[in-house]
This record gives sequence, structure tokens and C-alpha cells, in this order.
Amino acid sequence: MSDSIRHEDKMGSMPIGRLLVSMSLPMMISMFIQALYNVVDSMFVAMISENALTAVSLAFPLFNVIIAIAVGTGVGMNALIPRCLGAGDRDRAERAANTGIFLNACYYVLFVIFGFTMVRPFFLMQTDMTEIVDLGTEYFTIICMASAGAFFGQYFEKLLVSTGHSTLSMISQATGAVINIIFDPLLIFGIGPFPEMGVTGAAIATVFGQCVAAGVAFWFNCTKNKSFRFRLRLIRPEWKVIKDIYAVGIPSMITVGLSSIMGFLINQILLTYSTTATAVFGVWQRVQSFGYMALYGMNNGTIPILSYNLSAGNPNRVKKTIKLAFMVALIISLFILAVVFLIPSQLLSLFSASENMLDIGRKALRICCLSFPFGGCSIILSSSFQSLRHSRYTLLINFSRQLFFMVPIAWLLSTLTKNLSAVWFAVPIAECLSLTLAAVLFKRMAGTLSEPEKRLKPESV
Repeated sequence: MSDSIRHEDKMGSMPIGRLLVSMSLPMMISMFIQALYNVVDSMFVAMISENALTAVSLAFPLFNVIIAIAVGTGVGMNALIPRCLGAGDRDRAERAANTGIFLNACYYVLFVIFGFTMVRPFFLMQTDMTEIVDLGTEYFTIICMASAGAFFGQYFEKLLVSTGHSTLSMISQATGAVINIIFDPLLIFGIGPFPEMGVTGAAIATVFGQCVAAGVAFWFNCTKNKSFRFRLRLIRPEWKVIKDIYAVGIPSMITVGLSSIMGFLINQILLTYSTTATAVFGVWQRVQSFGYMALYGMNNGTIPILSYNLSAGNPNRVKKTIKLAFMVALIISLFILAVVFLIPSQLLSLFSASENMLDIGRKALRICCLSFPFGGCSIILSSSFQSLRHSRYTLLINFSRQLFFMVPIAWLLSTLTKNLSAVWFAVPIAECLSLTLAAVLFKRMAGTLSEPEKRLKPESV
């Protein structure tokens, strides 16, 4: 039996507990490392100055746009390829894999153009402090110029996950993350033979790590992944494949993309109090991102399991996978909540927080971390909607979390109370309302899982 057949067969036959661990644990570890180097990036930048941390925090929504597009394309492929393999259509899986290369090349060209033309105006929209604008422009222009690493890294890693090679995906992600962590202090502070480059050094270390991760993942796909081959003649737009990719991928893209819009709008509210408040929010976003990485890793392992078993006609395995993933997500979320609530000062001190930043940040982190159980469970339900072709539910949940609930509630609390501490309550309130909505939609979806005619007809977005 070939290696690729063994990897595909375990999706439909291995016990659910073992399968979820084998598919998710490598991704959870690698995404923890990915989140760690984002945190480390900010820690080192904060050592330069609070303005440098603020500049990178204001750039975070733009950085999330790149990640949103890369993740959306990768997640769409992560669901489409197992669906093709589960249905025995290996040729379509190969055409899909090659079409994805074309899509990511197009996105890279667009962001190079954006980097030359729109980065400085973006920062000028938010603040007139020259130092913050200059540092932010310097940082994000470099990110745009080398964004190929982000696009192709996410894509090639998701191809590995979609065919059961989660460990190889973990290795490629971890390699890039470790390189970033090593080169951050060397390039920021000019250690040894390296010049002192400040915020520029942080950007270079980030894109260097991403490009190395992309190269390693590409090499693994070429040498270890036997489910398909990359062919130059197939690297072109195939509209039916693109439609199927984004039927699942658009909700993930919007999930991350909406966080960019939300971050930008929340920053505008916080800037009416102080730039320090936006720096605190930037710290919270990194803490939240780090906390959710285990859940996103489990999502990456869960999606191909659900997609494969849905196409293979195994609704019982689908339901068992969702139930187990939900329980694990709740346990992980409660643990993260306890950690953040108990040591907010220690977490803030990692970012060289001033006394003013500590005073604001302690309250902020303790209030915001109450959102973890609600948000963690929503993430699992959203991935279930995507995998089981109810993408419109995922879109509704994501819009609700980031825009319909979060921003209006924050604005309302700020307007009514004129109190910064009250604004932070928008985070747990929005997540609680979103989970309630997700539970209602999931109950509606669950009754359709055993109906073949609804399983086999993909839902368009």
C-alpha cells in the first residue's frame, strides 16, 4: 500500500481520538511556535521604545490582511483536496494544488504594489505622530516586499496537512519560526557582525523566517507528498477549482480579515484616550493570538477529517470529531483564561511596559481574557460549518464577532461611560453573544449530517 493511500485511509478508519491527536497535535505545536515568534517580535520591538511598539501594533491590521488571504486560500485547499481524495478524484486534487500556486503568485504581486503606494497613507490615517508613522511605514513596506513567504508558506503547509502530513507541516513552520526568533535580536540590536537596524531588523527577520518556512514546505511537498505533483502547465486559473477553494476558504479569509477591520476601528476608539491604550490593545491581540493558536491548530487538523468523512459518507465519524474537538477546545480555553487572569503584570512586563501601560494593561487583560471560553468554542463550531459546507453560517458568526457585536459595543461603552476600563468589556460580551448565535446555527445544521442529498451538494458562498 502506498504512503499516500495510507495517509488518506486513516481519515476514514483510525479511531477518532487518535486521529484528532495525530492530525492536530503537530499543527498545535507549530502554531504555538508561530505565535511565539509574533510575541517575541513585539517584545524586542518594545525594547526600542513604546512608539515602536505602537507603530507595529498599528501595522497589525495590515499584517492580518496578508495572513487572512494566505490562510483563506490554504484552508480552502485543506478542505477541497481531502474531499477530492475521499471521492477518488485524484486528478482534480492535482489540478487544485497547482491552481493554488497561481492564486498566491497573484496576491504577492498585489501586495508589492500596495507596499510601494499605500502603506504611509495608511499610518497617516491613524496618527500624526511623525515617529510612529515613519517606523510603521518602514516596518510594513518590508513585509509587503517579501510577502511571498507568507502566502506560499501558508499554502504549502496546508497542502501537507490536507494529505495527512501534519508532522512535516509542523517542521516547516517551526523552522521558519526558530529562524525568526534567532535573527530578531541580532538584527534589531546589532549583535555580533550584524548591523543595528531597529524596526527594519524586526521586519527582515520576520520575512526571512517566512520565506525559509515556505521553502521547506515546498521541498516536503515535492519529495514526500505523493498525493499529487506540481506541474508547470497546470499553474493557471481554473475557475471551477477556484470557486470550490473559496466556498470554504472565504469564511477563514473573512475571519482574519475582519479582525484587521476590527483592529483598525478599535484603535480609533482607543486613540481618543491615548497611544498607550493602542499599545495595550496590541499586546492583547498577541496574547489572544497566542492563546488561540492551539485551537487554530486543532482546526487545521479537524477540517480535513470532517471533509474526508463527509464525502466518504461517514456522518457518525463527523459528529464524533466535532464533539471531541469542542470538549478539548473548552478545556484549553479555560486553562488559558486562568493563566492570563492570574499573571497580567508578568505578561505586560515582557513588552517593557511603563507604569502607565501596566496600570491600563492589567485591567485590560483581566477583562479581555474572560472571552477565551466563548471564543474558543465559537472557533470550533465555525470550522465545522466550513468543513460541512455551511459556509454562510461561518460568515455570519465571523461578522458578528468582529463587526456586528465587537465594534458597536466598544463604541457604545466608550460613548456612555467615557471610561477606558469599560471599553475592554466589549471583548467578552461580543464573544458570548457570538457563541450563542453559533450554538443556535449548529443545532440547525446538525440535523442535516445524515442526509446524503445535502452532504453531496456543495454550498456556494
